[in-house]
Amino acid sequence: MKVLIFGATGMVGQGVLRECLLAEDVECVLTVGRNPVANRNSKLRQLIHTRMFDYREIEEQLRGFDACFFCLGVSSAAMSEAMYTKVTYELTMAAASVLARLNPQLTFIYVSGTGTDSTEQGRVMWARVKGRTENALQRLPFKAVYLLRPGIIQPLHGIRSKTGLYRFLYAYTKPLLTVLRKLCPDLVLSTECVGKAMLAVVRQAPPQHIVEASDIAKLGAPVHEAPGA
Repeated sequence: MKVLIFGATGMVGQGVLRECLLAEDVECVLTVGRNPVANRNSKLRQLIHTRMFDYREIEEQLRGFDACFFCLGVSSAAMSEAMYTKVTYELTMAAASVLARLNPQLTFIYVSGTGTDSTEQGRVMWARVKGRTENALQRLPFKAVYLLRPGIIQPLHGIRSKTGLYRFLYAYTKPLLTVLRKLCPDLVLSTECVGKAMLAVVRQAPPQHIVEASDIAKLGAPVHEAPGA
């Protein structure tokens, strides 16, 4: 399996990158982003690209992939709807439209969020924009599109959020999150679980294309760690 990861320096992106590098059936991983990742691995190639709305100059390097894990995302806090639309909907579609043309047999996995509004008509701004993004992705001519909607995610294995406030909150609530993750796995996921679930989706091609937190917990359970397990 040849894999593309957008947003590999973020918390979810770090998690799926780790699982890809550990997976025997992943042949190579190409990360695309403005900044390099810290990992060093023979499977890993990095493509530093600062123009995230324009991929014309790197198109040839984006061909021949089986899966794309699109983990780019920002908080909507203090953002106008226009700005959040630009960095969520427009940025995602800029990349996805190119990939759909270059890799029609690719499985595209988009990290969305619990509470996303598929009607695009609700009162919550971020949920409307995420819903619009999900709906537009499903209209692209990929082999398959899956929309992951995790809720609370606990970082493991030294993974850290890029946002200072989130780092503080994760550190402060770590004991509670650890307990909740064991007691309520459908409520609190880990970066490891989400990463494994994303790989499981590509391997298994489940019928449901909206993958809620409870589905992620099942797909990311240890029994799904290796193909055929």
